[in-house]
Amino acid sequence: MPKIIMQNPIVEMDGDEMTRILWQQIKDELLSPFVELNTEYYDLGLKHRDETDDQVTVDAALATKRLGVAVKCATITPNAQRVEEYSLKQMWKSPNGTIRAILDGTVFRAPITVSNIKPAVRTWQRPITIARHAYGDVYKSVELAAPGPGRAELIFTGEDGVTKSTVIHDFKGPGLLQGMHNTEASIRAFAHSCFRFALDTQQDVWFSAKDTISKTYDQSFKLIFQEIFDKDYKAAFEEKGLTYFYTLIDDAVARVIRSEGGFIWALKNYDGDVMSDMVSTAFGSLAMMTSVLVSPDGVYEYEAAHGTVTRHYYRYLKGEETSTNPMATIFAWTGALAKRGEMDGNKALCDFAAALEAACLKTVEEGYVTGDLAALIGPSATKLTSLQFLRAIRERIQL
Repeated sequence: MPKIIMQNPIVEMDGDEMTRILWQQIKDELLSPFVELNTEYYDLGLKHRDETDDQVTVDAALATKRLGVAVKCATITPNAQRVEEYSLKQMWKSPNGTIRAILDGTVFRAPITVSNIKPAVRTWQRPITIARHAYGDVYKSVELAAPGPGRAELIFTGEDGVTKSTVIHDFKGPGLLQGMHNTEASIRAFAHSCFRFALDTQQDVWFSAKDTISKTYDQSFKLIFQEIFDKDYKAAFEEKGLTYFYTLIDDAVARVIRSEGGFIWALKNYDGDVMSDMVSTAFGSLAMMTSVLVSPDGVYEYEAAHGTVTRHYYRYLKGEETSTNPMATIFAWTGALAKRGEMDGNKALCDFAAALEAACLKTVEEGYVTGDLAALIGPSATKLTSLQFLRAIRERIQL
């Protein structure tokens, strides 16, 4: 059959290490045989980010705003060891953090569930969707090492010249400082995104932070969420039988573990980063978690919620076969293609994305899986290499 034509391009952001290898294999085995891919390509591999002084990341984010849809491969956020390994000019910030700061919005992450893999938490019966605020906190923080004794202060100078300040700490010796921020506009966009998504997907919303300790920062999140819910969404929630509530994050963790699932758990940026890994692992695997950044102006960026699988990459470089799970990366592609098809009225593209996802689920449920899932399923599973798994999926695509 002729390949499906894409009228408009999506932004394609390539990445690092093992996921970069899988990225190309997914295109070769599952996408290019069926779709005439139309992408605007940006190489976000760490070496190229370093060569461009990270301008390529900014360019990719701006292209996403222009085209409306993007798909992103996992990327390295360098630490000191990576700076030395790659001979970097500096310790570049998280590319995801840079992209989220430009696009704003909310990251929604939900596990890919299959019938033959039961959650580690026995009470969970339905997926839990993590709604992660996509701006600020530690991802936009600045840091400073205090060399010795002295006073650290936090100072704000208004445009009118008026200042506000508070003492952070009187150091008796060397120490460390970190300053982070958020904006009211971004918090409000986060709240609206969560409540709208809840109404669209018929799910309750739980929001948690630590306002008892962070009496200005976290409490502002709490108050803004409640204000927006009461004013704009309470009636619609009641009409659909949905609920919203706030609780402290430590209480929320206990509630989540005892719950049946089937709700949206809204979290600040760092909390969402950590808890999405916990939820995805408990449902099966870090490689079984979908992720989409939705901006307030309707821009969508799809990505895998996991990292670059460094350990498998080093084995790959030695010529060894790996059994790396590509599911989340495949679903990033299907999400982006389906959204592009929806925006363009391209039913064939939407149908292909749905058929590819169905083939992925069918392959896993028939017991043909990568190593991480084989360990969960047990003796009935057939462990495949990554490439074998992709080819098994291709055999099951029904168009």
